[in-house]
Amino acid sequence: MTEISANGTTGVDEQRGTVPFASDAAASGPAHVEVPVAYDGVLLAGFGGPEGQDDVIPFLRNVTRGRGIPDERLEEVAHHYRHFGGVSPINAQNRALKRALEAELSARGIELPVYWGNRNWAPYLDDAVREAAAAGDTTLLALSTSAYSSFSSCRQYREDYARVLTDTGLAGEVTIDKVRQFFDHPGFVEPFFTGVRDAIAAFLDAGMPPSAVHVLFSTHSIPMADAERSGPRDIDFGPGGAYEAQHLAVGARVMERVSVEIPDAVDVPWQLVYQSRSGPPSQPWLEPDVCDVIEQLPAQGAEALVIVPLGFVSDHMEVLWDLDTEAMDAASAAGLPAVRTPTPGIDPAYVAGLVDLIEERRNGTPAVTRPHETALGPWFDVCRPGCCENVRAGFKPAAAGLAP
Repeated sequence: MTEISANGTTGVDEQRGTVPFASDAAASGPAHVEVPVAYDGVLLAGFGGPEGQDDVIPFLRNVTRGRGIPDERLEEVAHHYRHFGGVSPINAQNRALKRALEAELSARGIELPVYWGNRNWAPYLDDAVREAAAAGDTTLLALSTSAYSSFSSCRQYREDYARVLTDTGLAGEVTIDKVRQFFDHPGFVEPFFTGVRDAIAAFLDAGMPPSAVHVLFSTHSIPMADAERSGPRDIDFGPGGAYEAQHLAVGARVMERVSVEIPDAVDVPWQLVYQSRSGPPSQPWLEPDVCDVIEQLPAQGAEALVIVPLGFVSDHMEVLWDLDTEAMDAASAAGLPAVRTPTPGIDPAYVAGLVDLIEERRNGTPAVTRPHETALGPWFDVCRPGCCENVRAGFKPAAAGLAP
């Protein structure tokens, strides 16, 4: 595993250049911005989701825009949303997160408004940025609801910020920086640690031998080509890129912490699995699939299962359907009692951690003092050149990172 030094260097001379759409402090491209920045507001950036049956297909068209996927194929995915009345829980969760962030900011005496906008459904990012600009809040710090590094979980949001500023004509007036990817920030890790610890403890208290309790850390699968390109291009993270390396590092850290509190847990097997694949069979995606793994667990001596939604910040559709429905059905078919642990949601530790990240950038906290739970952190404030390329579309203009 590659350790990133405190100043962000990786053993290779770094490309320096102007970062478009950035604050003055971030414009020259430092890996970590270590000077205070007087931000006017926080931009909470979400994925978005339908809020009724009539929204489902238009929403999925937005998600898959540019790929030419007919409505008939979209309807195959739509049944997940139809099952829940056409309503994704994600917007309600982001409303709750916005309120929790506002409360935590207020409790700390930080007077920063939180503007919320989505990539794929109302309220849209375009409207959120217009609202901020109309209020005179033009130096924004973005916080996306995604913790890891990949095209869809980081760079695509950065492209969204660039597109919005260009399309609204606000590129010369509004700047958008972003907090670092927070996969190993203590506030994000803590809810997963608590959930795994409690689930393992319950199974052990019920008489299960530790080696019979299997832990599956699950995250969204992505195409292998995108995984390989996740993270800075000058670091070899292995075949799954930074995306897989980050998940493995966090899973290992969670299990290490659990074993400190529950020594017998050192014998609990665990692995990283994937879910929610949506590409054609001919396209390689990250594997193994969570349900395929569950099917094989009894032959490996498993008698109980802990499913951890490690790649997700809240209980949105991929958690409710792919884990709570399909994976739990697979566990039942395999004869395994199973527990799905919580996502961070609005856990106080998580919310406090997000505000810590906001304060980190407001104060210009030195990288050497920034908290992180793995050797991969603290991650970059300003994304490195070529970070998280979209192999299908190439590089588009993106905020909060060095070109390309």
